[in-house]
Amino acid sequence: MTDTKNTMIADTICVDFIADALTKGGLPNGDARTVGELMVAADLLGGDGHGIFRLPRYLARLKVGGFNPNPDIRVERRSGAMALLDGDNAMGHLVMKRAADMAIDIAAENGIGWVGAHHSNHAGAAGVYALMPLKKDMIGLYVAVGNANHMAPWGGIELLLSTNPIAVAVPSTERPVLLDMATTKVAYGKVKLAAQRGETMPDDWMIDPEGNPVTDPKKGAGGSLLPIGGPKGYGLSLIFGLLAGTLNTAAFGRDVVDFNADDTSVTNTGQFIVAIDVKAFCDVKAFKERVEAVRAEMKASPLRPGFDDIRLPGERALAARDKRLAQGIPITPPLLAELDKVASEYGITPIVARTR
Repeated sequence: MTDTKNTMIADTICVDFIADALTKGGLPNGDARTVGELMVAADLLGGDGHGIFRLPRYLARLKVGGFNPNPDIRVERRSGAMALLDGDNAMGHLVMKRAADMAIDIAAENGIGWVGAHHSNHAGAAGVYALMPLKKDMIGLYVAVGNANHMAPWGGIELLLSTNPIAVAVPSTERPVLLDMATTKVAYGKVKLAAQRGETMPDDWMIDPEGNPVTDPKKGAGGSLLPIGGPKGYGLSLIFGLLAGTLNTAAFGRDVVDFNADDTSVTNTGQFIVAIDVKAFCDVKAFKERVEAVRAEMKASPLRPGFDDIRLPGERALAARDKRLAQGIPITPPLLAELDKVASEYGITPIVARTR
């Protein structure tokens, strides 16, 4: 079905379309479906800049060898509750799915599991991976070095940092608490979305080298995204880069390859995921009940003028997931045109035709 702006496509159809395209692009069918499921998981959470929107970019890199379609993702180091994966230039979704599964297994034995990765790639929405440990009543934490530098150090003009996101998921008796944020005011994917949709940006997202606001997303390539909280956001971005990049022997600073502009170079992206087993600290049921009590306490507290509700991190994303599972994922006209081009180029059934 369609409305005046978007075409609503069921999540299962989106997964099938992505899997078919990636298989035609050279990925083994099983890997293509795993990537499709994780991309659509981002869309379901409202991460429109990290889901099916990225498919043309991924296919472009696959076509010219920017990704390794048949990687050997392997454990390079293991010490106690820590491990380091060599992603072998696989698609980042495959590397981080392996890292999350391994972190969960390690945490089941040790109470905590920390798995880092190098020679990974763009893996989509951070929250998708932070949520994975929750299936085993664990807390999940995910950090990545962004796939292109879009932020200057505080007070500088050279783009040496990226959005360097963090996501933390905490289980509860009801909805989990899910923090999923960039260390910049917005993820760069929102700039790309605005450009595709012909929208302008707010004047507090990005500045040019002279410090003037950049509101045209098509001119965003040379601008610097602004950090959250001024120098504090810069500090967080730097530390996350050291932990996800430098510690994992992955790219950071000038070594970061611009994933948006370079199809062939190995990005050597670094990420890590931590799984924390709640039962190593306390009774799981009691913990979840206390988390829910904290939620109720926050939401029942007095409102500041101009606000109609107090939300905990993740409420909007998880509500979006419920809605999109029921109604479908909104595909904008510009994105639909791109997906139709993909269908034509790779000889697969167009996504809208799959709904009939």
